[in-house]
Amino acid sequence: MLNNTLRTFVLLAALTVLFIIVGDLIGGKSGATLALVIALFMNLSAYWFSDKLALAMSGARPVSEHEDPELHALVAKLARKAGLPKPRVYIIPAETPNAFATGRNPQNAAVAVTAGIRRLLTREELEGVLAHELAHIKNRDILISSIAAVIAGAISYLAYMGQWTLFFGGLGEDDEDRSHPLGLLAALVAIILAPIAASLIQLAISRSREYLADATGARICRCPLSLARALEKLEAWNRQLPLNVNPAQAQMFIVNPLSGETLMRLFSTHPPIEDRIAKLIEMAERERF
Repeated sequence: MLNNTLRTFVLLAALTVLFIIVGDLIGGKSGATLALVIALFMNLSAYWFSDKLALAMSGARPVSEHEDPELHALVAKLARKAGLPKPRVYIIPAETPNAFATGRNPQNAAVAVTAGIRRLLTREELEGVLAHELAHIKNRDILISSIAAVIAGAISYLAYMGQWTLFFGGLGEDDEDRSHPLGLLAALVAIILAPIAASLIQLAISRSREYLADATGARICRCPLSLARALEKLEAWNRQLPLNVNPAQAQMFIVNPLSGETLMRLFSTHPPIEDRIAKLIEMAERERF
């Protein structure tokens, strides 16, 4: 767990350094500030309404205790173990088995599972999945992903601004360093490569938080092997029957809902399932739950 927490901190620091460098090369202080303000406004709005947006986009509907008492009982039990208030419970009317958690904080959190996951998994496997989702809430992953999105978004806005500035006659004529040919070349390289680098770092943060949620969830339910078995089943089903979701939503789910497509590891929102399963098996052997 400590390694993944440290990795997240290092990646966020790298993203911040990249923003500072790109801001200086392309927009200077004023341009960097403008890009950060725009990204901050857009992403914080999405963060504040994250639960409503995610649930609406996935087609999830609230499920009452009367409709699914077992699901509610599992969520309540695991929330108590995690030291969290019980989140709202939703069902997604889709046969592809998957699940996600959302909400800006534990008091406004929600857990959503597909209809398919209720039919596929055993009680113990479902408990592992729900524990993983509660771990995302406990670890404040929505907040961390929002911070990463703000910085990465600001870098993309800077690059976009730089393109138009170059198009309309140059970059930084009022700055001797940036009007120098080498300065212009550096800015051009930053315009092309910085958004790609920012996206790669943002995706690496997403993968790191998945590893951490696996470890935290395994400790909440005290059965890493149940989560490992669930991940194996979910991956197999999502390869055969990918979930029809917006690609921007993919990182929310416990396994990549678009895994029917071939994705390079660097450009994936999730770590390889085989690596996640191996870490859970190692954890079970090491800690003897």
